[in-house]
Amino acid sequence: MRVIVLGSAAGGGVPQWNCRCPVCSLAWSGDPRVKRRTQSSIAATADGDAFVLINASPDLRWQIIRESSLQPRRPGRSSPIEACVLTSAELDHIAGLLTLREGQAFTLYAASATLSALAANPIFAGLAAEHVRRAPIALDTRFIPAPGLWLSAFALPGKVALWQEGEGVAIGGDGEESLALELRSGNKRLVYAPSCAKITSALLEKISGADALLFDGTTFADDELIALGLTQKSARRMGHTPMIGAGGSIAGLADLQVGRKIFIHLNNSNPVLIEDSLERRTVEAAGWEVAYDGMEIVL
Repeated sequence: MRVIVLGSAAGGGVPQWNCRCPVCSLAWSGDPRVKRRTQSSIAATADGDAFVLINASPDLRWQIIRESSLQPRRPGRSSPIEACVLTSAELDHIAGLLTLREGQAFTLYAASATLSALAANPIFAGLAAEHVRRAPIALDTRFIPAPGLWLSAFALPGKVALWQEGEGVAIGGDGEESLALELRSGNKRLVYAPSCAKITSALLEKISGADALLFDGTTFADDELIALGLTQKSARRMGHTPMIGAGGSIAGLADLQVGRKIFIHLNNSNPVLIEDSLERRTVEAAGWEVAYDGMEIVL
């Protein structure tokens, strides 16, 4: 199994178009300590021929241009992308679907709640039904989106997408709104969990024994964006587990038996994006890697 990190950043990317936080300022200046990153998405294949997208980033067209494995291979129109699997209805996970509207056949897999959100918005009718089959996925049930690649979804503690929020928002429930995906090929297993509100015993049980884990790395500290004056919402209020602090991912996943632990979905405010920072050294000392665009995991 080969997994390519197409985009490693959270919504907005790095640098974000309207941001001059400390990390974005370094990125705008071309500082080599901060890699530029597009918004979060990965691609997976078992045979090197057929690929599955996991989430469709707003930056998807550029990601395909940059990644030769995903480009057309025959005269006329074609694509090695056989399927796209969505983990939520967040804009940074679905907006890239509009890049795939040029009459190319593929299957779109998502939980019923996410498919319903797409069906309710007429702009996604651009993915014509005669070309794009929409397939609901049931939790904890295996499906095969491409040859040799088995996937199953399980609920993560989370919340509805930001654009679906009302006045009262339930955070941390285990519903269809935020999913993790388990990818299997042969006897190898990778878990992708880009958005997780809290670490639970059920989550630990699901992840344990994986050969690789790609986990929510949105912020380093819970009050990170508040301290920078960027928003009044904490990481937990946004449905994300911070890296440090009580209940944070470094402590909460410290004893987890997995082959590799990799932070992905990194917000532009996160100081671990500065490669020689104290925060970067902290996560690396705890046994974590930090995902970057173009990173490959081969299992």
